[in-house]
Amino acid sequence: MLIHDLQTAPLPFSVRGMRFDAITCGPEDGELVLFLHGFPEFADAWVDIIAAVSRAGFRAVAFDQRGYSPGARPLGVDSYRTSELIDDALAVADALGAQRFHLVSHDWGGIVAWKLAAAHRERLLSLTVLSTPHVDALLDARRTDPDQRRKSRYISLFRMPFHIAERLLLRKNAAALRRAYRGKLPSERLETYVRRLEVPGALTAGLNWYRALDLHAITGPVQVPTLFIWGSEDQALGRRAAEATKDFVLSDYRFLPLQGASHWLLEEAADRVSEALVPHLRRWRCGSP
Repeated sequence: MLIHDLQTAPLPFSVRGMRFDAITCGPEDGELVLFLHGFPEFADAWVDIIAAVSRAGFRAVAFDQRGYSPGARPLGVDSYRTSELIDDALAVADALGAQRFHLVSHDWGGIVAWKLAAAHRERLLSLTVLSTPHVDALLDARRTDPDQRRKSRYISLFRMPFHIAERLLLRKNAAALRRAYRGKLPSERLETYVRRLEVPGALTAGLNWYRALDLHAITGPVQVPTLFIWGSEDQALGRRAAEATKDFVLSDYRFLPLQGASHWLLEEAADRVSEALVPHLRRWRCGSP
């Protein structure tokens, strides 16, 4: 019995005094697979991958995270510290009755996932990260690799005060925000995302994730079975950190570089991601291998 046929409308639920929107499908007794989206996207970016995961017998749940759900949009940069984002994810798993679960993430969701896995390995059955290298590898590359320094220039812009980034991204009918997607999103989804991010406070909340990030904090090694998928043409996350990620995973680890793929793996490589993800989830079911 399905919890829901795959929802295209948000399914709200409440944790930590906030109201989050989510999409979910799969058998009620299936192991939970929790999906964390990135910037500037929402939970429905996962729909194709969630469908494949639910068909494999897992309970798949993606939620619009803090700042992206209108009912979970607190004021102030400190409300978007990574520790708060981690606690949100754990609270969602708790609300769904999952003491242990599989975690799948992309982009900024990957930063949350790496840090959650390092600090709470007892909660995870497996970890899958798309695009984002281990945080320590990424920060090291940002300091030492000219290519990654170039790719990371936008972070300084996003962290500037006085809402400069919001004005630049939203001016001229959000032209710069639209360009960020590199033409990878279907036009209907692109327009939906732009409309949602144009709501007063929404884009600021998403950018506050960058503003609250401690660029000097050490994440530490991950001791969870991990699948890391990265596109060779990622415009934001370079090869140096991607290849160095293996040094920060002290467990079963698979690195899958997708040649020719960009940062937007959920849109342009959903089939290839699902083909790697589902066997990874099956291998690390509770009690396996």
